[in-house]
Amino acid sequence: MFNVPNGYSGNIYRVNLSNETISVEQPDDVFYRRYLGGWGFVAYYLLKELEAGTDALSPHNKMFFAPGVITGAPFGGSDRIAIGGKSPLTGAFGAAESGGYFPAMLKLAGIDTIIVEGRAASPVYLWAHDGQVEIRDATHLWGLHTGETLDTLRKDLKNQRVSASMIGPGGENLVRFACVMNGLKDAAGRTGMGAIMGSKQLKAVAAFGRGSLETADPGTIRTLASRLAKSTRENPGGLSLLGTGGDLTGSVESGNLPTNNFRDGLFPEPKRISSAYWKEQGIMTGMEGCLACPVRCKKVVKIDGRFTVDPKYGGPEYETEAALGSNCGVTDEEALCKGNELCNRYSLDTIATGMNISFAMECYEQGLLSKEDTSGIDLRFGNGDAMVQMVQMIGDRKGLGDLLAEGCMRAAEKIGKGAAEYAVHVKGQEFPMHEPRLKRGMAIGYSVSPTGADHCHSLHDTGTVSEAGISRFKPFGVYEPVPLEDLGAQKIRIVRYHTLWNTMLNSLVCCMFPSWSKGELVQIVNAVTGWETTAFELMKTGQRVLTMARVFNLREGFTAADDWLPPRMFQPSTSGALSNTIVDKEALKTARSLFYAMMGWNRETGVPTADTLGELDISWVEQYLLT
Repeated sequence: MFNVPNGYSGNIYRVNLSNETISVEQPDDVFYRRYLGGWGFVAYYLLKELEAGTDALSPHNKMFFAPGVITGAPFGGSDRIAIGGKSPLTGAFGAAESGGYFPAMLKLAGIDTIIVEGRAASPVYLWAHDGQVEIRDATHLWGLHTGETLDTLRKDLKNQRVSASMIGPGGENLVRFACVMNGLKDAAGRTGMGAIMGSKQLKAVAAFGRGSLETADPGTIRTLASRLAKSTRENPGGLSLLGTGGDLTGSVESGNLPTNNFRDGLFPEPKRISSAYWKEQGIMTGMEGCLACPVRCKKVVKIDGRFTVDPKYGGPEYETEAALGSNCGVTDEEALCKGNELCNRYSLDTIATGMNISFAMECYEQGLLSKEDTSGIDLRFGNGDAMVQMVQMIGDRKGLGDLLAEGCMRAAEKIGKGAAEYAVHVKGQEFPMHEPRLKRGMAIGYSVSPTGADHCHSLHDTGTVSEAGISRFKPFGVYEPVPLEDLGAQKIRIVRYHTLWNTMLNSLVCCMFPSWSKGELVQIVNAVTGWETTAFELMKTGQRVLTMARVFNLREGFTAADDWLPPRMFQPSTSGALSNTIVDKEALKTARSLFYAMMGWNRETGVPTADTLGELDISWVEQYLLT
């Protein structure tokens, strides 16, 4: 076996479900250091092995369960995994990240990545343990919700500590935005990875790891982990106390709470969909977290009222509060929490689910959909019961839910009659719950993202307008705040740095919520691996991976024209803080060209130059620009 750095087992498992074969590949140290894991592995294998034009729901698509170099190390933010493949929702590069317990369990089972190929003849699951992967029958699991699936897996495997990455009926029914659930609360939510699992008849990957991660400098890891735990305990902050979406009143005031399909600007009762209020009312019963993380940002809700909400499915994050709440006009906290539970049961991305329901609500109010189309449901903004019904109909692909399960881009094409005006997406992926008309850096971030609109690797530039906010960019040579409305070179420079760093985080794979500085993160990587890496090397890895994802999309037929925003962003909201604010088309075009140029891509087409590929040590990628 080649020399393998600490932090890895050196084993990448390839599972072909069509012929039921399993093989092990053992890359060398250079491979691991060049691509890290997570997004890096997904981009590498998609380019190298997936034929251009492959149908994302065919047996020929590949799926990757890819932890990173720091996954499984005992400190906050390390227990994450990237799950990737060609997206059934966009047809582009697809990847989603999630935490919980499964990522560490997979890594500690002696497995760096699982590559899944083909399609099983009948439902199966994978059992990863003790340095091996087995294919097992899952016919008795097919059709079960995620909670029942996990309970049955643990019973079958006679181990209550088994964790699983799995799908519910939403994934089985090939909802194009179905997610993959790590346990019952942690979703690899975006780009439709759950639909790939369903297309392969892969119900779950169950994992249990008995070992510990070999690290080069466990003392440094212990010191840094203790420091984070101490600071979090002494100054817990909003994430530890309330999770995301603690109080949304300020979001209405700024215009950053999407309302009624991003159409309106005033939401009447933001308090009712905020976790601070839920805590006051006793609906929120506690906080939980991922393995080894002291932040504990995951809220738990329990309701025994008009709806019954099971606390084992956690509680809504901010994205869900807004997607199923304000963006559907819903003020009913019980309906919102029930919608979240159903999404986790069915394995549905809450963002895309809420956006598709809000899209349908606007179409209904505009007369493009009738009560006959909705099976008699009064699908108006604000109807919480209708929202809950539609979540179930999407997961089951029944009635209008079957159309919405295709995503709003495809649904709008089928509805016609101008419905595309109400489809708020980029490259087919529905908007997250952040407003590009307010955050101009988000406007360019959504546009150029390889996965379609995404809030995790795009810049929230409300954080760059103050001295305190800009301080986190000083290690990159950015010293002064930049106005929120700016889309010039200074803003695009920050957008680029932020996107590259977060793409690298998706390759490590590391959570953004623990307050690691860039210097501390460098220390962590070195302490795990024994490398002498630098922030510069890590940043170049982010650029390498983002460029590979770009080339994959170009090969699949995407062009600069796809790096654009939907019509709604070029119109003001009907009320509120953004009622006189739009994204300027010419400013966006200029910003897009600036971003391309700063990335070393052709400033008109966005095609990476051969020189750039050479500088990033991936000249082999150039061949995929010629096909």
